[in-house]
Amino acid sequence: MKGARKPLVWLHGEIKTPPFSAEARVEAGTLLRFLQEGENLGMPQAESVPIVGPRCGALRVRDKGRNWRIMFRVDADAVLVLEVYPKKTRNIPDEVLDRCQSRLRQYDEAVRAAAKKQKG
Repeated sequence: MKGARKPLVWLHGEIKTPPFSAEARVEAGTLLRFLQEGENLGMPQAESVPIVGPRCGALRVRDKGRNWRIMFRVDADAVLVLEVYPKKTRNIPDEVLDRCQSRLRQYDEAVRAAAKKQKG
């Protein structure tokens, strides 16, 4: 799939300056583009987050004053952005996990309903 980019589907969050520095915004954009192009990213740029769901991960963007996480899922036809938040603790906050899981359930239900409607 090299060369072809999957679209980004923003379920929540944005990446803009401020609060991101210009450098961190560029880094985040570059990492998202790698995901769109089918690259498998590992540490230190990204980590797998199976607790959210299959094919889910978090991009790790280091900024001047803080660290950011961009929660995502890679689907066959798109890269879903689930949440963008400043990393303040060692573990992913429970409320972030809950929001990501809820957004994925809603997205998957909407996709299933659209496919069912299209069939008949």
